[in-house]
Amino acid sequence: MAHETERRLKELGIVLPRPPKAVGNYVPGVVVGNILYLAGTLGTQPDENDEDVLPYAGKIGTDLTIEQGYASARLMAINHLAMMKAVLGDLDRVKRIVKMVGYITCGPGFQLPHLVLNGASDLYVALWGEERGKHARAALTQHELGFNAPVEAELTIEIYE
Repeated sequence: MAHETERRLKELGIVLPRPPKAVGNYVPGVVVGNILYLAGTLGTQPDENDEDVLPYAGKIGTDLTIEQGYASARLMAINHLAMMKAVLGDLDRVKRIVKMVGYITCGPGFQLPHLVLNGASDLYVALWGEERGKHARAALTQHELGFNAPVEAELTIEIYE
C-alpha cells in the first residue's frame, strides 16, 4: 500500500518537520546500493524563526532526567525520519533500520544510556514493527556533545531500490 509509513506516522500523531539544517560540510544521508547511511543528528525542533533549537540541553543524570533524555532521543528519531524522507523521497522505501550508534551526554556515574536511546528505538518499532524497526545498536556515553545536546545518533538503513 502506497504511503503506508506516512499513514502510520499520522496515527502516531507525528508531523515531520523539515530536516535539521546542516551545521557543517556534510549531507544528511548517502545511499550506497541498498543501504542509506544517515548523518548524526540531535533532538532539535525548528522555532518561530526557523532556527533549530534544543528543547532539552545538558547532561543526563545531572541536568536532565532519563525521561527528558528519552524525549530528546524521540525528537532525534523524528529528525532522522525527516532526513530519510528528504533523501529517499518516500519513507515506504525503508526496508529495515539496521543499526543505530547513539551518543548520550551524561554526568559522572550515569550508567543507563540504553534507557535514553530507547526514545528513538521505541519510535522505530512503533512505526515499522519488530521485523523492520528493531535494530542493532550501541549506546555510548560521552562527556560532551556539540551544542550541549544530550543525545546524538547515526543510522544505517536497508532500503528498497
